[in-house]
Amino acid sequence: MNSRTTALVIALVGVLLAGAALTGVALLTAERAMAGQARVSERDLRLAAFMPSEANPDPSTAIPGVVRQSYDPGLHVAAPQRVAYDHSPPFGGRHDQVWAACNGVVYPDGVRTEHLVHSLEHGAVWIAYDPDRVTGAERAKLAERVEGKPYLVMSPYPGLDQPISLQSWGHQLKLASADDERIDQFVTALLLNPATFPEPGAPCDPGPGGFDQDAPPPFDPTPPGPDAQPPI
Repeated sequence: MNSRTTALVIALVGVLLAGAALTGVALLTAERAMAGQARVSERDLRLAAFMPSEANPDPSTAIPGVVRQSYDPGLHVAAPQRVAYDHSPPFGGRHDQVWAACNGVVYPDGVRTEHLVHSLEHGAVWIAYDPDRVTGAERAKLAERVEGKPYLVMSPYPGLDQPISLQSWGHQLKLASADDERIDQFVTALLLNPATFPEPGAPCDPGPGGFDQDAPPPFDPTPPGPDAQPPI
């Protein structure tokens, strides 16, 4: 490392260690920098501003287009009960008592929404996309961000009003392109950010006898009926 790169690494690690929690990209970048095993990229440096800290617990406030709403946690339904959500895709509120597997899973087909909302309560970020508009290389760019990465999940969401929609608990960002830099900003700011989701330490692996990752309950595109529960 030259002196400039060393100084940047030291400064970045200082920023990371000053935070209340090391999450997602923040943790990875800190580990790389401290081990000296890889150069800290310009991308990492740009994302440092979106890493949570005690002084800035929700950096998503600096990301244009993010919608925020408060939801009470722990409100459950049991399948096949549906929830009449106030947003599409939803990003909080009442949800199924069983969460969807969300440790880097890229689902090929739509998944029952109530399960995915429970995953958000555990700190996951859900990337939803319109399968009619996001295909081929665009879909592959999204899948690369998710596949095999803890607390990230991706699924098609037929009828989505924008090509791409990102969800964490109480936060949503809709986008037109998989190249939008706000995708990485959103994930950095909100993935496992303990200031923004209600159940730190909750798992993303499916529980025994619960959610079947290989045969998940399917997405239901029909409007919820009169017996649907309210989201809050």
